[in-house]
Amino acid sequence: MFGSRLSTLAPALAQLLRYRRQDLGGDVVAGITVAVMYVPQGMAYAILAGLPPVVGLYAATIPLLVYGLLGSSPQLAVGPVAVVSLMVYTACSGLAEPGSPEYIGLAALLALFVGVIMLAMGLVRLGFIVRFMSHAVISGFTSAAAILIGLSQLPPLLGVKLEGGHSGLKLIGALVPVLADANLPTVALGAASVVLLVVLARWLPKIPGGLLVVVGCTVATWYLGLHEAGVRIVGEVPLGLPPFALPALDAGAAQSLAPAAFTIAFVGFMESIAVAKYLAAKERTKVEPDAELRALGAANLAAGVFSGYPVTGGLSRTAVNYRAGARTSLASLISASFVLLTLAFLTPAFHYLPSAALAAIIIVAVAGMVDIQDAVRLFRIKSRDGWVLLATFAVTLGVGIEQGILAGIVLSLLFYIWQSSRPHTAELGYLAGRRAFLNVGRYPEAVRFEDVIILRVDSSLYFANMEFVGDILRRRIASRPDVRWVVLDFSGVNDMDAVAVLELEEIMEGYGEHGVRFLLARVKGPVRDVLDRAGWYQRRGGNIEYPNISSALKAVGSLRPLRGSVPEENLDE
Repeated sequence: MFGSRLSTLAPALAQLLRYRRQDLGGDVVAGITVAVMYVPQGMAYAILAGLPPVVGLYAATIPLLVYGLLGSSPQLAVGPVAVVSLMVYTACSGLAEPGSPEYIGLAALLALFVGVIMLAMGLVRLGFIVRFMSHAVISGFTSAAAILIGLSQLPPLLGVKLEGGHSGLKLIGALVPVLADANLPTVALGAASVVLLVVLARWLPKIPGGLLVVVGCTVATWYLGLHEAGVRIVGEVPLGLPPFALPALDAGAAQSLAPAAFTIAFVGFMESIAVAKYLAAKERTKVEPDAELRALGAANLAAGVFSGYPVTGGLSRTAVNYRAGARTSLASLISASFVLLTLAFLTPAFHYLPSAALAAIIIVAVAGMVDIQDAVRLFRIKSRDGWVLLATFAVTLGVGIEQGILAGIVLSLLFYIWQSSRPHTAELGYLAGRRAFLNVGRYPEAVRFEDVIILRVDSSLYFANMEFVGDILRRRIASRPDVRWVVLDFSGVNDMDAVAVLELEEIMEGYGEHGVRFLLARVKGPVRDVLDRAGWYQRRGGNIEYPNISSALKAVGSLRPLRGSVPEENLDE
């Protein structure tokens, strides 16, 4: 019983207690490999978030250890990521000067809020809520965020200062006037870093390009004295382990940060669960969304009290972790331990690290996040989803991150409501060659009958769509003056609310006064329960419980085909 309880609350710890020696080699190699990525990425993403580089290293230690004990994905590499870093900058830069002690405190407070939200959602099992953020919304947001991130890193890549907003148009507008002030040594260093990263990723993917760029640019800057020629460097990076500190709680700041905290919690969880589920499918294992929420919530709480900022699972690091052979969360514990060793002994080595090198690492990392093919694919398959993606992309890029995500979610729900209010219906006819009743719109050779309409409704019925279904019925009956029977195929109706029941009954009674009777076929159990509570079985009896369309037509009696000839005994489905 204890083991079962532990597996629920701390899946990774339960797995470590059953550790197999054959997994050790892969975990050690993966842990060291990913640790090499954490150092340059953590520093780069912290700068993107408006924080000192060391804060990115803090966020890649204790939070990673916490997730490594509580998470349900053995390979997920938790820490700073580009999109969340941009969202942190957007949320905090309007409240304090980036890099200032107040700003650092706000970023830590934001991590606490994100942790509380995720942990609470996991405890009450609300993991299903993220399903309302569709793939189209995430794809549109991610592509726009990647462009925003790239634009935000052009100033350090060019060696210029930029005073601009958070939207793409404002960033471009602020960048154009200062292009002439670009620092040539910085441009050369940044361009060389980008080229090296792209070449290594393309032809030598096993070489840690980020670490090579960091080391090479740091040595070049120190040896050539490029910092004296205007190349901005990181400067002093504090030596020591992540300090424990509770961020100050200010009511005004808390109110301002709350919307961003919810957005980061949703986006961070979506990014994590997407990659975790992908790897789980490949490994034929299971990832529990609510357990992931609890683990990520605890990791963000740890980030908040150990001088970090919001974290989540990173796609690129997780992919490297998996390819390097990680089998359990021990790989994450090893990665965190190596980053802790870096903080304890190696941070002075980053003094001459140029900001342009970190900007190059970020730009190359996010370049692949702009997915044009996904937009084309969605428009081809279902244009509605393509428009959701495009709207999310445009609003995120032109207005802001929270507004873009909100616009995408609202538009998705509006499309869903519109579609559910106009359900698909089909008039059916009998196709002898298929021994089935099929949509006459798709199979015009299917035989219909002079005095019978067979109509299939392919949706649950509720207050918002019953009027549409009623209009379809009225038009069909009006177009066929000889109709005396209407057979409703309810095989596609999974549920009905009380309003739909009452409105359908009014339609049936109204036409009953004019000699048109209704029969219901293939009614599902949940719908039968609703109709039973409405008293239909007492008032309508067998007219609403035909197991198939054939039995309903046999109850009608003699049938006259509109065209062709179909003997009654051949109507079996």
